[in-house]
Amino acid sequence: MRRISTVPFKGTKQQEQELSAWFEENRDMPGAALPALEKAQEIYGYLPIEVQEMVAKALDMPLAEVYGISTFYSMFSLYPKGDYQIRVCLGTACYVKGSGDIYENLKTKLGINGGECTPDGKFSLEACRCIGACGLAPVMMINDDVYGRLTVDALDGIIAKYK
Repeated sequence: MRRISTVPFKGTKQQEQELSAWFEENRDMPGAALPALEKAQEIYGYLPIEVQEMVAKALDMPLAEVYGISTFYSMFSLYPKGDYQIRVCLGTACYVKGSGDIYENLKTKLGINGGECTPDGKFSLEACRCIGACGLAPVMMINDDVYGRLTVDALDGIIAKYK
């Protein structure tokens, strides 16, 4: 099932020109697809289908191949990141203390799935494997702020701080 981004693509002419300039300098580089996607994500912050189409056209590659590379490597994101990036630890210590329920509850509250961004661009949600605060399990981070010993009931108050 293909997910559709809840945030419309807002690329600028300046971004497009920067990517085009990179292609002019590096088009003939062997294996240019991976570095091109790295550069595109650096410029745009993520790799929406519109950017993947630019890469495919510039490198004369099938879009399916560019999409395959974009989805194979975990360093690439097909969705934008929110102003507030929420990461919920699903590592063993956190998971046995209920972080799975916290993650599912956040998906419902924010109306997005993991890896997505809210339509207003304010929040994005990701699962991670360890934040390094196992003694505070379950743990989540919002940007650089760490929240430990979480309960589902505490989520509304925490999210309200960022609205």
